[in-house]
Amino acid sequence: MFKRRGLFLVVMSLSMGGLAAWAANNWVQERLGPTAEMEVTTDAVVIAAIDIPYGTKVAARHLKILSLPEGTAPPRAFRRREDVQDMVATTKILSGEILMRDRFAEHETGSTLAALVTESMRAVTIRVDDVVGVAGFLLPGNRVDVLATRMDSRTKRAITETILKNLKVLAVDQTAATQASDPVIVRAVTLEMTPAQSETLVKAKEEGSIQLTLRNPMDRHALAEIPPPPAPAPRPVVRTAPPPPTDRPITIIRGTRVETVRPER
Repeated sequence: MFKRRGLFLVVMSLSMGGLAAWAANNWVQERLGPTAEMEVTTDAVVIAAIDIPYGTKVAARHLKILSLPEGTAPPRAFRRREDVQDMVATTKILSGEILMRDRFAEHETGSTLAALVTESMRAVTIRVDDVVGVAGFLLPGNRVDVLATRMDSRTKRAITETILKNLKVLAVDQTAATQASDPVIVRAVTLEMTPAQSETLVKAKEEGSIQLTLRNPMDRHALAEIPPPPAPAPRPVVRTAPPPPTDRPITIIRGTRVETVRPER
């Protein structure tokens, strides 16, 4: 009888120990999260392996793949390297940034500058010097206004007015992207504008001289327009009236003959 009782207690102890071990194992697994055997669905997105400067054509060395949990990837992110390779960056992309479709432009043939021109816009290049080019502080991505100066044929005075505002600088000389911030004297600046604005710019360049003014990139408010000074009023022409006739006698000499007459009224 005692042997049966002892055997029963041993079996019960082993059972309770096994149940406790099973419960402890389940508790540990819940705290550690999913096991390696459980499958986790992911989405692949393309990110920048290194910084991609503005206006740069994307190459394979710029790209790498990152896996994200399913449903967390941005909807307009690139999913394959082939989808973004050979496109042109329209803004500066930082290393590790997820590549979005809105920040790249298609590029087929020709220069990369053509891919940076917004649809329905035009790129116009103008010759500049150290004064017109804002002392070399113009860089791709800056915003400028254009001032035109011409000579008024009526008043013979110079007239200056702002003809174009908030134009984007696409390139300086033959550079559409630069990492430098120091001033560099350039010979040409390429601006982005509408076809109508390009006609206005070319006309102003032929009629006189132009000057670029650099805008603050955070400036979103138009300045109050200051009317130009009024043209000077034309001077009145003063005409002197002929002297009134007088009653004084007039002496006429014909040879040795002298005759005095009075003028008729």
